[in-house]
Amino acid sequence: MQTLVRIMRVLLTLALSAVVIGMIWLRFEASSSLALTPLDPAFVRLTPLEVTTLPLATRFDMPMGSEHGALTYNARPFRISRHLGDDLNGIGGGNSDVGAPVYAAGAGRVVYAGIPGAGWGKMILIAHRLPDGDELGPVIQTMYAHLDSIRVQVGQNVHRGHQIGTVGTAEGAYLAHLHFEVRLGSYVNPGQGYADTPLNRVAPEQFIRAHQGVGTDILNPPPEKD
Repeated sequence: MQTLVRIMRVLLTLALSAVVIGMIWLRFEASSSLALTPLDPAFVRLTPLEVTTLPLATRFDMPMGSEHGALTYNARPFRISRHLGDDLNGIGGGNSDVGAPVYAAGAGRVVYAGIPGAGWGKMILIAHRLPDGDELGPVIQTMYAHLDSIRVQVGQNVHRGHQIGTVGTAEGAYLAHLHFEVRLGSYVNPGQGYADTPLNRVAPEQFIRAHQGVGTDILNPPPEKD
């Protein structure tokens, strides 16, 4: 009888040990899986504090070329063939504008700088706080993609006309141009460049014209400080 009791105790101890080990293993596996799950950028957004501390953007300009975007042309405008931005090119065509300066369209803060995926090349997202009462406010973002180089870092404040990068080819995927978007809202999401609907994008050229802050007959050169 005592032998049977000892055997039962041993078996019970082994069973409890197996249960404990199993629970530890499952927790380790769950933690590992959670750590390896990529973050969905659609759920990344600026906090209310981050929005209220963004630099105030009172004027905007085209991000490429000279004053008023001279010496450039829009090769594929917003919503042509489901396009969610403008493709800006130098007038030389081809890859003649590789390395040309890309400027911040308005005062803001860099909220993304990197390579989000195939076909994008290097990308920058800048968040801007619009003046009170602006119908598009309180925050919009400008996006600059297919860059050859990035000259800013996340968290950096930039002024209108600040050089943030250079025109590229998306690592050889396209002929050189700047893919430029204007987005409504505070979601920091690289997203896609084509869709059946405009999503949260607005026409960049129209936005710049409406927010340029000076008459169309006055040159608006980039300032040292906005």
